Order: sequence, then C-alpha cells, then structure tokens
Amino acid sequence: MESNELLGILEQIERDKGIKKEILIEAVEAAVTSAAKKLWTVDKNEEVRAVLDIKTGKLTAYAGNEEIRSSEFGRIAAQTAKQVVIQKIREAEKDVIFREYQERMGEIISGAVYRFEKGTIIVDLGKTEAYMPRKEQSPKEEFKQGDRIRAYFLDVRRENKGPQILLSRANPNFVRRLFQLEVPEIFEGIVEIKAISRDVGERTKIAVYSKDEKVDCVGACVGMRGSRVKNIVSELQGEKIDIVRYSSDIKEYIQASLSPAEIAQIQLDYDGKKANIIVADDQLSLAIGRHGQNVRLASQLVGWELNLFSFEQWKELQAQQESGAPEAEGEEEEETQEVSIADLPGVGVKLIEQLTAAGFDMLEKIAEASIEDLVKVKGLGKVKAEKMIKEAKKLLKG
Repeated sequence: MESNELLGILEQIERDKGIKKEILIEAVEAAVTSAAKKLWTVDKNEEVRAVLDIKTGKLTAYAGNEEIRSSEFGRIAAQTAKQVVIQKIREAEKDVIFREYQERMGEIISGAVYRFEKGTIIVDLGKTEAYMPRKEQSPKEEFKQGDRIRAYFLDVRRENKGPQILLSRANPNFVRRLFQLEVPEIFEGIVEIKAISRDVGERTKIAVYSKDEKVDCVGACVGMRGSRVKNIVSELQGEKIDIVRYSSDIKEYIQASLSPAEIAQIQLDYDGKKANIIVADDQLSLAIGRHGQNVRLASQLVGWELNLFSFEQWKELQAQQESGAPEAEGEEEEETQEVSIADLPGVGVKLIEQLTAAGFDMLEKIAEASIEDLVKVKGLGKVKAEKMIKEAKKLLKG
C-alpha cells in the first residue's frame, strides 16, 4: 500500500462511513506500534511508537527519538494498516445498521425466515439478522424456512458481532400497530386505542374511542363488511378479536368488555377497583368464557377485578351473609373482616344497586349519612333507614 494510497483510503472512509480521519490515523498508528514492538528488540526504557505523516502518508516507526530502519517495516506497516482499515469499516457498518434500526424501534418490520435455533426464529432483514425467541411467538403459528414474516420490533442491542434485533408477534403492541396500519382513522389520531388485553393465539380485546362524534370507532376498526379486522385476523392466523367501545362510565365499559354476554346488575367498589357482576343463569358461562378467558381479558382491559355471579349464586351469597354464615375455613383473617353494603341485613340486589346509584356505595357513607338523606333512596322508609345506619355502624366496629 503506497503512502498516498493510504491517505486516500482514510479520506474515503471518512466520507462514506462517517468515521473521522483523526480516529482512523490514531488506530493505524496504534496497530503499527504494536506490530513494531513484536518485530524489533529495543531497550526497555525506549518508547516505541509509529507516526503517520498526514501530508505525505508515510508511516515511520521510532524507538525513543531514533527511527527504526528495516526492509521489513514497509511490508508489515502496509499489512497492519490494511487490517485496521478493514476492521474500522466493519465497525462503522455495524454502527450504521444499529443507528438505522434504533430509529425504527416500535415499528412492524418484515423479513424472511432464515433458520431455526432451539425454537428461536432467525429472520433475514437484508442488511442484518433479527431473532424471535419462542416466548415472543404465538403457539398457534408455524413458519417454514423462506416464509415471509412480519413482527413487532421490540428492542435492539449493540454487541460485538453486530446489532441484536429482537422481534415479537406475541406482544400486544403488535396488534396495536396492525390496527394503526389497517385503520386510517387510528393512524390519523381520530380514533384512539385506549387499552389492549391479549391471550396470544386465542383472543384479543381492544378498547377504542372516537374523538370525533361523527366517526364510529368500532365501525372504523371493523371496516366495510369486516374487511379491516379480517385482514388483521388473517395476519394473526385466526386469532379472534373483540373490538370494545371505550366509555368513561365504568359500568358501560365493563358491559362492553364482557360482550357478547348480557349483564343484569353491577355492584361497584371504586376504592378497591372491584366489581360484582350479576348475570342471568344462561349468560354465566358466556360471560366467563372458555377456561375463564372472556372475564380474564375483560378484567385486564378495564383494569378492574371482575367477579361474576348468576342470579342463583348471588341469592345464595346474600342468604349466607344475612344469616351470618361463617366464611370458609382457611381464609386469611384479614379477608374475613372485609365488609360491604351487601352485608347489611335485609338489603337485596335491587336495593344495593339503588344505594350505589345514590352514592351510598360504602358502609362508611351509610354510617355517616342522616336519615333524611337515606329516605331519598327509592324503597327506603324512615324506620328502615334508621336501622340501616345502626347496622352499618355495627358492622364497621367489627
């Protein structure tokens, strides 16, 4: 490698790869110095160093202040400089790829299935490879070598062998991104995705809300004759999708999240974010879903603990509470001490709903209320209201 040729190469790398020429020169000098130390025996007190002349491109080695002259030096210096240049080019290319993909994190990217390693799918993205471990895959999906695959870009890490790109088809954000790509109203921000709960490969519930009254959020996501949601279900290879209309009214939101089951009554505990939900006997299995899937996904979607009861189960629970039946053995002492308005004697499901609607959803509120306030609730007379206040205070005392 001629002197001027080396300078030309370094300048070319600076332009193409964005590596400063000063960094390249330092790397070449350090590598040639290391090679020189292995070649020549010099006094241990003498410092060996290599210098690259930035005007002529000539490489010179020194032991102390004296130049080391050897017929071998030119060949060794040229080989070493070439190795450094190649190494720096590789590092620069890795860095370029890392920065490029770092900017795309959170997007859906596509590639080809390249190979399999102990359950992990290696995906060829063209410039580099990505990997998708088993836990980020849907158990219902199967891919073969050469198949085109789309996945959510979860993370990228910088490692010696190059950028490590992590993909996922199991992450809920994969479904979120698919809706953003498929539904223009979501992409434009007119329709907003409020929450997603997902049982990978089986079912997803997605809550949507429209910022424009003229735009039906559910209709926009479903598309003409279901075309939009069908495309997403096809991409997820048959995973069912429930599109839920979000509401700031928690009762309406819970009702929508448990669809297609119909709810008869809801009793809310705002402080504990718990809801007791009473459904007709023939609706209970539908509300619960297969292996509890429907109620579990609904609970995750709304962020509340949802407890389902049939009318018969609720009546039995009320009867037990009214008769003072002891709790099941083995329960924690702390749990047996928890009381609610359902523990008040003579208070049925209908009265609980009316009390809750009037704002008396906790024993503390009833205990502190006046008789005049309580008699405003439909179905409550003065005598019953007075008795209810006394019983509430009694229950709170433990």
